[in-house]
Amino acid sequence: MKEILLNIESKEIRYAYLKFGVLHDLVIERKKSHPITGNIYRGRVTNILHNIQSAFIDIGEGENGFIHISDIVENRKKFEEMFDMDFDTEYEGSSKSATDFPSSSHNIEKILKIDQPVLVQVVKEPTVTKGARLTSNLSIPGRYLVLLPNTTHRGVSRKIENSASRERLKKLIRAFEMPKDMGLICRTASSNASQEMLIAEASELLKTWETIVDKFHAATGPTCLFEESDIIKKAILTAINKKLDRILIDDFTTYKKCQDIYKTYAQEHSLKIELYRDKVPLFERFNLEKEIEKALQRKVWLKSGGYLFIDRTEAMLTIDVNSGRSLQQEITKNVEEMLVQINLEAADEIGRQLRLRNAGGLIICDFIDMRLRKNRRRVLEKLKEAMKEDSAKCTILGMSEFGLIEMTRQRSRKALAEILFSACPYCSGQGAIKSHESTLIEMERSLKKLLFWKGEKHLRLVLHPELFRYLTAGDQKYFSQLARSAHGSLEYKTKDLLHLNQFQFFSLDKGKKIDV
Repeated sequence: MKEILLNIESKEIRYAYLKFGVLHDLVIERKKSHPITGNIYRGRVTNILHNIQSAFIDIGEGENGFIHISDIVENRKKFEEMFDMDFDTEYEGSSKSATDFPSSSHNIEKILKIDQPVLVQVVKEPTVTKGARLTSNLSIPGRYLVLLPNTTHRGVSRKIENSASRERLKKLIRAFEMPKDMGLICRTASSNASQEMLIAEASELLKTWETIVDKFHAATGPTCLFEESDIIKKAILTAINKKLDRILIDDFTTYKKCQDIYKTYAQEHSLKIELYRDKVPLFERFNLEKEIEKALQRKVWLKSGGYLFIDRTEAMLTIDVNSGRSLQQEITKNVEEMLVQINLEAADEIGRQLRLRNAGGLIICDFIDMRLRKNRRRVLEKLKEAMKEDSAKCTILGMSEFGLIEMTRQRSRKALAEILFSACPYCSGQGAIKSHESTLIEMERSLKKLLFWKGEKHLRLVLHPELFRYLTAGDQKYFSQLARSAHGSLEYKTKDLLHLNQFQFFSLDKGKKIDV
């Protein structure tokens, strides 16, 4: 069975896509940090960076968004990447947006001015270190079509492989009478849509665009003009497009909402929409809580006994494949084939983990070395196959002789770890803090500095209780002796609110804290 599970809580919604009982995709949306990718805003230019031909734009979502010159001028290649398609049909004519961005200029200062109102769309969610990525190459998605208000391009999705369907859609969109400077994209779902359905949706998208323009001119400050469909409607459409068997929901209000949305599409696919009534929590029943925990761990075990190490750096995500217990568990004459099997299993799990973690950007996969070139090809093809059903755009390069595969995955929404985690106040995201021994060495240097250089005599040392226990087990007598050698004294006080690596010195003579 292929199904979608919807877990509705007061503060978040969790969407899980299961294929034959295995978690295939996961989306978590929090009400306090709702996704904004695809939203269209009336923004205000706050800063222009001439050196990198970019600008910061206030869109009213807290952190300023970021736009580059390539996202302002008409960019055909960007549309091809965003929608995974070829533009088979192209109409001549100038392309001009609602904010009168000239498409011929490549100097951002001639296009944008400080405090200028602009019409922009979010293409990448903001991260911990970066604001949202914006574009003026707008696109308004429907179920079958995508309206391009600022460009004349018309095309058909690459994912429609049937040549007869492609030709039919090409003829249809050529015949559509569209306003000047507007284009259309036929999405994958359009292959099963009738001419009447496509015309009706095109008219609806045009009305949406007119509403956006009216709101833009009526607004006086940064504001959201258009929001993407919510996760509930997306779940229904995904289930219909992928011909899934069932949607299971654990909230009655959402269950009724899903039924209402489904009525519009009921003739296209017979979908079961069921209310989950069991006392056992929905995600517990399907063992999904453990899968989510697994998707947050650095080490992921494979069924064969091998494992993956998944590490995030500022520039990329690295995945290291290891044989683990595999070679010890099974004795085989063909070691090469055994390593290939581990790599094939790893390739399949890598595709799944990237979806569950929603990892984006540059990704480096380090597979176990294989001698034969044909085996490297097998693993590469397996990875490509595992990424085929990914809704995010992926580009995979060949495998090097060292077993490395470079790939990119489109970053659309926040990564799972960004949603569920916050930076550790102790290690600041490094994953480690200084040892007690290292802290005591720093403490000794500070004490010597105060006694022999700054001339302090009577001191109080405040430190964490755990660090004090380590001190009393070894160096407390030495510290006290050090103070006496400078004709002073040292007393101790513990404070459990301090960081494990933190300590403070107070002057008993002056009655105040001393900065070392």
